[in-house]
Amino acid sequence: ACLGSKGTFSLSASDTSDKNRVKSRLKKFITRRPSLKTLQEKGLIKDQIFGSHLHTVCERENSTVPWFVKKCIEAVEKRGLDADGIYRVSGNLATIQKLRNFFSCSISPRVFPEEKLNLDDSQWEDIHVVTGALKMFFRELPEPLFPYSFFEPFVEAISKIETIKSLVQKLPPPNRDTMKALFGHLTKIVAKASKNLMSTQSLGIVFGPTLLRAENETGNMAVHMVYQNQIAELMLSEYSKIFDSEED
Repeated sequence: ACLGSKGTFSLSASDTSDKNRVKSRLKKFITRRPSLKTLQEKGLIKDQIFGSHLHTVCERENSTVPWFVKKCIEAVEKRGLDADGIYRVSGNLATIQKLRNFFSCSISPRVFPEEKLNLDDSQWEDIHVVTGALKMFFRELPEPLFPYSFFEPFVEAISKIETIKSLVQKLPPPNRDTMKALFGHLTKIVAKASKNLMSTQSLGIVFGPTLLRAENETGNMAVHMVYQNQIAELMLSEYSKIFDSEED
């Protein structure tokens, strides 16, 4: 750059050329930058939590219930059982996304120190943010908590508790154990229904479409929704009968 006749700076031809060269390189970098999906497929990013298959998350953590699910359940049971409309009331979406991003990578306790996972921190003060993030986790699973291949069998087994119980026992361990943890938690919500106003039916409506759906929804969405709600309600109302053989 040089000083002009009126005391102002002007760019020389070489400066302009350098500037254009930098712009060109930046543009090429941005257009060629691999997507998150590409990085995951190549194994360069391995700790994505939201949007990963349940078995992948559990294998990475050497567990059958994702750590994030456990942390959210603990937080709700600690300070949210009496909250009016718990799981039905929506938290602030921007804050939920912030929590999602905070936990989206390296959630494993081997990578993410315990002290950094304090859901009692003031920024997560609204318990509906925690429940919103937990619902988002289940909603973003590539395959629902109730695997696609189990959807029809569960629909056909409605009201047949022993058949439902048998189906649960046939589920892959991550699905079975995560299901047990979640519905066991939801029984504690129902136990406080006089305060939080969340009945078995209310929770069935909230969780049914999130936890199970048909792989192909063509033309049957309304019918499927009824089944989704009913199955979620049944899993909750008959929890002890369905999961009793799984008790420690």
